[in-house]
Parts: sequence; C-alpha cells; structure tokens
Amino acid sequence: MISMLPIRPLIAITMVATSTGLPAVPAQATQQHAVPSTLVGVRAAHRYGLDRLVFEFRGRVPAQRDVRYVPKLIADGSGRYVNAVGDAVLQIRFDRADGHDRHGHVTYGPTRRTYALPGIIQVVNAGDFEGTLTFGAALAKRVPYRVYTLTRPSRVVVDIATAYRTVSARDYFLNTANYDTGRRPYTTAVQRPVIPPATAYGALQRLFAGPTQAEKARGLRFISSKATGFSKFTIKRGIARVYLTGRITSGGSTFTIADQIRPTLKQFPSITWVKIYDAAGTTQQPTGRSDSIPQSLEP
Repeated sequence: MISMLPIRPLIAITMVATSTGLPAVPAQATQQHAVPSTLVGVRAAHRYGLDRLVFEFRGRVPAQRDVRYVPKLIADGSGRYVNAVGDAVLQIRFDRADGHDRHGHVTYGPTRRTYALPGIIQVVNAGDFEGTLTFGAALAKRVPYRVYTLTRPSRVVVDIATAYRTVSARDYFLNTANYDTGRRPYTTAVQRPVIPPATAYGALQRLFAGPTQAEKARGLRFISSKATGFSKFTIKRGIARVYLTGRITSGGSTFTIADQIRPTLKQFPSITWVKIYDAAGTTQQPTGRSDSIPQSLEP
C-alpha cells in the first residue's frame, strides 16, 4: 500500500546544502545596486547526475539571494498558499530584482512551468513584489543542492542532485486536436521519470503537474476538473484508490480528470481497477472489482 500527502564552468560557488537536509545559509553580496536586475529567462536541464536550474538576468546578478527548503510555498504580499507539485519545495528568492517591465508585463516567460526531469517537477513564481522576486522549485525528492553565479550574461544557477535511479512511466493528457474533431483516442501519452518502487505514485504526481511547455505547444492539456491535488493514494488487491482535493466537478463535460487518471494508473501490472473519490471521501462504487468515480464527475 502506498499513501500520499493531501554545463557550464562552475565559478563563485555561494551555497551548499549537505545530505543532512538542513536549509542552506543565505548568500549576500557586499554591495547593493541602485537599479534592480530584471529576470529575462528561466530554464532547466539534466546534466551529469544533477538537474540544473538557471535564472538569467538583465543587469547585475542580484546582490541578495536566499535559497532554502520550505514546508510549503507562500505567495509574497498576499500570504496565500501557492500550489506546487512535488515532495519537496525549494524556495528561491532574489532581492533587488524584478520579473516585469515598466508596463507590468512578465519578462521571463510562463510563471508556472513543468519539466520532465528526474528531480525538478515544476518551477512556479510565488511573488514579484516590491523588488523581491520569489520562485518555488517543486522536486521529486528532497536532496542536496548548491547555488552559484555566472556572468556575461548574469545568471544564478541552482544545481540539484539526482543521485538516485528513475524509470520511465507514462502520463496521459487530453489531446485537444483529437477531442475537438471527435477523433479517438482523446488522450496522448508522454514519458516521465519516476522513482521506484513508488512508480504509480510518481506517475500520478507528474500527471497533476501537467504538460511541459513543448507538450502544450502540441495541444496537450491537463483537465483538472477543479481538483487541486490528491490527499491519499493506495493500491490493494489490484484496486487503486485516489482521493482528490478541491471542489471537483465535470462542468457538464464528458471528458474529466478521471479519463487521464485511469490510463495513467492502469499501465502498471499491480492496478486493474481505479476508484476515484471526492474531497468528502465518496465515490459511487466504493466496493467491488470495478472502476468508480464520484457523482460530481458525471456529465
């Protein structure tokens, strides 16, 4: 049974987190700069046993940086919880930095993005408020990391260790082109790295993170049916049970989150049937060897 919760040369290394899992000590430069730096790019890739997350700035490297693990990601200014899919969240904060231009337009691209990497699942903006720019990197596992800076152009780099084995699993997302033209199948599978032995859990977690930017460009979408995540996931005697959070609803659609969860989980030999529950813990057929959805997911 599985249970769940709700290269470039290295220079100027500024921070190290060891395998103890203790938060890293903030790095601060000795000088302040009058003009805030502007974030112009966020990118991530896998390199030689680590995932590398890069923040590129126009202007100088932000003088003050703070990178640490947090129990949950909180939005600057509002204090609201920011959903980020992962088993660990690395908060990355820059002072004297902006992520928008004088017209208020975002300067670095999507504020939420998903990656098909061994460690990094999502990178989510959590604030661009009064000269403080905050992101959360949602990870598959809490691991050591290090932070350093590069120049020409100005970059802050976060290297996240991925010294663990992964295997490939499939996640099924809505193919909007197929759905709009009535051409089946309505879902398309994409590959995701997951950490064994909890491969079904890993695939389900990656499903909730949604498609990557490249997959979105191909017309793939995650239909959440207003689910915000899942609070519990179990497998017993061939039956997977998924307990969703949020005020889930079909919205009158014949295609719902269930149509993505079922094929994603049934790829695993240990799962024959999938029972999906709402936030109140109800489903239409809680017993017996059959699939089941809550009443709220009926069209």
